[in-house]
Amino acid sequence: MPRIGAFVADPNNVRIEGPSPAMAVAVDLARKSIWLIPVVVIISAAFWGIDGVLSSLYALAIVVVNFLLSAYILAVTGRISAAVMAGAALFGFLLRLGLILIAVLLVRNTTWIELLPFGITLISTHLALLFWEMRYVSATLAFPGLKPQATPNPYLPSSESSDSVPSHLSPSALAPDSYDNRGLSAPKG
Repeated sequence: MPRIGAFVADPNNVRIEGPSPAMAVAVDLARKSIWLIPVVVIISAAFWGIDGVLSSLYALAIVVVNFLLSAYILAVTGRISAAVMAGAALFGFLLRLGLILIAVLLVRNTTWIELLPFGITLISTHLALLFWEMRYVSATLAFPGLKPQATPNPYLPSSESSDSVPSHLSPSALAPDSYDNRGLSAPKG
């Protein structure tokens, strides 16, 4: 029994409102995966030819769909309740592993699949994208999901343009030879 005055939240009644941080991270991962396509194509073509390229691109597509499906499941179930979202995270992982297994079993006996580049790409792109994304994810409750982008302060002068510095405070206006131009005398000493 909780103490009197203690706040105990029921996970069945706690809902996640607003935009899903998981979906923002997954879309960012999908955006970053575009940069991996040339690397995957070049390495696969060099070692396994066109079949290796097709196998690696198939694996990369599975990785992107896996991340997007994970985020979608978390976003939808988070709006129901926190307990449902926790269950969906656990069982959704098992479901997505099953979907990856089905995706492999569907193509394992086709003529174009090369299992070695497929497996290497499937594992390495999962890890590479996750480690790449770690630099951009905010692990605070203030900014869940991606770290907020730095925005310039409109009240501070920027180093990119000299327009933000008033003309009477610019270095050329404060040069010693300009004192005479404004009717001021140069400082002594």
